[in-house]
This record gives sequence, structure tokens and C-alpha cells, in this order.
Amino acid sequence: MPKNNDTKQWKTFFQLFIQSNIPKWLIVVAITLSIIETAAGLVVPLFTRNLVDGLAQNQLPPSVIVFLAGSFLLQTISGGFSFYLMSYIGEYVVSSIRERLWNQVLTLPVDYFDQHESGETMSRITQDTNIVKTLITQHLVSFVTGIISVIGAVGILLFIDWKMTVIMLLAVPLAILMIVPLGQKMYRISKNTQEEMAGFSGDLGRVLSDIRLVKAYNAEPIEKRKGSNRIQGLFQFGLKEARIQAIISPFMTVIMMLVLVVLIGYGGVRVASGELSAGSLVAIIIYMFQIIIPFSQMASFFTSFQKAMGATERIQEILSLPTETEDAGRPVKEASTDLVLKDLSFSYSGDKPVLKRFNLHIPAGKTTAFVGPSGSGKTTLFALLEQFYHPDDGQILLGEDPIDEFQLADWRNQIGYVSQESPIMSGTILENICYGMENNVSLEEAKRAAQLANADEFIERLPDQYDTEVGERGMKLSGGQRQRIAIARAFMRNPKILLLDEATSNLDSASERLVQKALDQLMSGRTTLVIAHRLSTIVNADQIVVIENGQITGTGTHDTLHDQHPLYRKLANQQFNS
Repeated sequence: MPKNNDTKQWKTFFQLFIQSNIPKWLIVVAITLSIIETAAGLVVPLFTRNLVDGLAQNQLPPSVIVFLAGSFLLQTISGGFSFYLMSYIGEYVVSSIRERLWNQVLTLPVDYFDQHESGETMSRITQDTNIVKTLITQHLVSFVTGIISVIGAVGILLFIDWKMTVIMLLAVPLAILMIVPLGQKMYRISKNTQEEMAGFSGDLGRVLSDIRLVKAYNAEPIEKRKGSNRIQGLFQFGLKEARIQAIISPFMTVIMMLVLVVLIGYGGVRVASGELSAGSLVAIIIYMFQIIIPFSQMASFFTSFQKAMGATERIQEILSLPTETEDAGRPVKEASTDLVLKDLSFSYSGDKPVLKRFNLHIPAGKTTAFVGPSGSGKTTLFALLEQFYHPDDGQILLGEDPIDEFQLADWRNQIGYVSQESPIMSGTILENICYGMENNVSLEEAKRAAQLANADEFIERLPDQYDTEVGERGMKLSGGQRQRIAIARAFMRNPKILLLDEATSNLDSASERLVQKALDQLMSGRTTLVIAHRLSTIVNADQIVVIENGQITGTGTHDTLHDQHPLYRKLANQQFNS
């Protein structure tokens, strides 16, 4: 891997670290305690040398024992506090990264979610951040103290006996020659592993969210095969990682044992000749472990660091994506104004145009209905009105003001949306009715909204009433009940603009009557846009717009279009005469 890429990886990682805004005093205290711990550990071999030499001469100075015990005590206390503070810093950093990722994901535009499975995004926030957490909390502490320990031990060893030190240091280049290329290989394997894990999480999220579809169509064998392929892929990447670890760990052990054997042999000869005291040899061997063990830990750190680099790169990819700017622009002063679609054109990802040169005047406080074949662009128009996407050409105006000049959050507050599959969140009925309301909402307000939506009659029959858990995506409720809760949610927002996307198309007759009655109350006095396949629900609309292949081919009342528009007349005859 090129050197400048390694530098970029370090820079990216530490940029995440710095952006967490850890209190500087905390870092200083943690590092200071690490230095004290390491320093206490470094003087232990010196006192041990004096202890061994004193015992060899039948002398045991009390001061040596006191200083040795004091060093152990200082090392234990400072090490404990240092470890806790460094772990705290690691947890703080990862918590900050997760919070930034969470906030970023919530403000990403809808087209991001069109292109990425939800499970894959979940993997970024959970799996990738966990890898970074492991690096910081488990390896960064030993890496910092290890560097201090190695530098200090080498300095003292050069003072005690430089020849023995040189012999020991000859092993370092050998270890580096082995670790660096294997670390680069580990980075590639880790990145592929995380890609595979993200894919597996994506499949898992997809299957669990649609488990009823899987079971209804006996798709378990297909999903088992897909899952098995992902699991086998993760297994193979795990084996590749294990093979690298299987090379690094024994290699480091062999080097350590080789150095130890050479030092003991050479040192024994020098002790026998009187050039070196027995205590000095013991101290040198202890210092050797204070160099080799941290060096082995550093090897683990670099391996873990290479794994974390793949995760960091993917985290930064999400953090660098452009987001929706909810606060930019000016507030909406008067939403009860005509909407104007001016030369509107749109396509998904530059593909075939969905809307072409769309021009339409939508009067305020009136009902405008849209009809046409499936795929003609009706739902896409609603998505553009909510600014989930932005038009390729043309504008949507509120009066004379383009809607993209308004504050996004304020604009969406003016809109109530009820679709044929109105989303219901896991939680209680009350939480769903009040969903998105930042201010405290009283139970009485929620009950009033439920009454207007004709939902109170079934809610109050439930044992827990408004505290009833609805299950994942509201699966404990019927379609009509979910629709009425969605309408109650719209009443709570009191929107000026109402979007109804085939809100009664999937309901039985009894439910449809209740929902339609609730919708009639909700539509009163609001600018309402309706998508409907059942023409019986829109015959009284103030304006009906026929859309074919992304273009408007007719506008007028039911009677006008029935007389003048062939497609509308055909649809009306099919439905009313059947």
C-alpha cells in the first residue's frame, strides 16, 4: 500500500478522534498516569538488580525492598486509573461517532435510502463503530504505554550494557519486515469482511422486515441459501484473517525466545567472566520483556488498526454525504396559497423521465385529484412536493415563491400525508398519533384527533386503549385501523396541504366508509391533492388531472373529462358500468 495512503488512513482516524471534542485535560491526565505507570515499571528492574546483587553478597538493604514495594504500588494505582480514563476516552469517542452517524443518517436525502439497504446502514452504525471501539478501548492504551515503555527500557539498557542492548535490538527490523506487509494484507481482508458483514446485515434486515412474505410464499429455502452464502463468505474471510494471525503470533514468540536464549547465553558468559553482575543480567532480561511484550502488543495494535481503517473509511463515507438542510431558507408565512407546477421535469438517477414539462395550477382550499395508469408519475409528484427529491428542471411554487427556498422542516410541517400503506411505527397507539410532535401533546388532544378520524370507537374497545402496543409496522391492527390512526396523526399536525395517495384502495367496504368519512372531515378547508384509482371517490373533486406517461393530457371536472377525454371516459365506463 502506498505510503501516502497510510498517512491518509492515520489522518482520517485521528480526524474522527479530534471531532469527538474530548476534554483536553482528560487526555493529559490519562497520558500522565500512563507515563507514571510506565516509569514505575521501568525502575522495578533497577531495584531488582540491587536486590539480586545484595543477596549475592549476603546483604539485603531495607531501602531496596521499600522502594520496590512502592514502585509496585504506584504502578498498580496509576495503571488502574490510567486504564479507566483511556477506556472512558474510547467510549466517549465511539459514542460521539455513533451520535454523529445517527444524526447524519436521519438527515440524508431519500435517494440515499433508495440505493442502500437499511441493514447495510445499520451495519455502519453498529458493526463498524464497534471495530473502532475495540481499537481504542483495548489496544490504544497498550500502544501508548508500550511506546513509553520501549523508549524508557532501551535508554536504561544502553546505560547498563550497550552490547546486550544492540543484540536485543537486532530483532526489531526482522519483526517489522514481517508485520508491515501482513498488516497491509489484513487491511484488505478486513475491508472485504466488513463489506460482506454489511451485505449480511442488509439481507437480515430485509428478511426480518418482510418475514410474512417469506413464509407466505415458502421462500425459506431461497433465503437459507442466500444467508448461507453470506455466512460462508464471512467464514472464509475469518479464515484468511486467522492465517495471518497464525503467522504473526508464532513468529513473534520465536523471535522473543531466540533473543532470550542469546541474552541468557551471552549474559551468562559475561557474568562468569566478571564483566557483568548477576543482578544486571536479571535486570536486562526483565527489560527485554518490557520491550518485547509491548512490541508484541504494538503488533496487535497495528493489526487491529488496519481492521479499524476499513471501518473508519466507511464511517467517513456516510459522514461526508450531503444532507438535507432543514433550517436553511425562510419560514413559510402563508401555506393556504395556490400551488403552481411550472415546466416540471424529473427522472430517477438520470434514467427515463418520469415527469415531462409538467404545468399545473392547484387552487388553495380546493380538491385536485390525479388519475392515470400505474407508473404515470402520480406518486412521484407527491414525493417532489414533499421535497424527497428535487426536479431536474422547472419549479414548484407556493404562490410566487419556489418551495425549495423555504425551511425544509417548516415546509413539511405544512403537509399531511396519508397513503394506501400509511406507515405505523412500533410503539403505542398514542405514540403513533403524536408521532413527530416535538411539543408535549395531551391525551385529550390525541383523543380529539382520534374522534375526528373515526378511530376512537375501536381504540376505546381495546384493553389498553391508547396505550395498546401496535406491533412492528402496526401488524396487530387491521388495514382500516392503521389508516384511521394515520388520519388522526394528520389531524394532529393540522396541515394546510393534504396529500392522499390511494388512501382507501386496500380497504373493505365497511372500513372504506369509515375512512372516507374521516378523510372528508380532514379535507375540509385544506388544499387537497388526491391520487385515486376508484373514480367514485373523486367525482366531486374541484379539479381532476389525467396523467399519462408523465404528462398531463387532460384537466377538468368529472363531467367535462367524461365528455372530452377518451382515457378518462374509458376508466369511468369500466368502473361505473361494471
